[in-house]
Amino acid sequence: MSARMNDKRLETIIGRLLQVGVFLAAATVLAGGVLYLVEGNSGRVNFRDFTPGGPDLRSLAGIVNSAVHLHSLGLMQLGLLLLIATPVARVAMAVVGFALEHDRLYTVVSLIVLAVLAASLIHAG
Repeated sequence: MSARMNDKRLETIIGRLLQVGVFLAAATVLAGGVLYLVEGNSGRVNFRDFTPGGPDLRSLAGIVNSAVHLHSLGLMQLGLLLLIATPVARVAMAVVGFALEHDRLYTVVSLIVLAVLAASLIHAG
């Protein structure tokens, strides 16, 4: 990214980031869903009792490890994490873009939004 950032270029970069993020998330969840069905998990689902996923699906490292080993639930979890990360990456890109434009007000506002998002994600568990 060059120091010659303008509003139009920033909008284009952020728009592309959102498109790619949502596409990657959807493709990852779809791949995990197809793999889940191929593995023979198409039986009847019990909606009465909730059974949480194993411990490998409760941490970022576990989810990534599960997805790397092509476990269907790990892939679907990774896709959902990508979907959550997309707007966070958008705000981070806005911080960089506004800083390159030397727009201090919007840089500070975007940093505050990014801090609130990070705090909410960290303390969600």
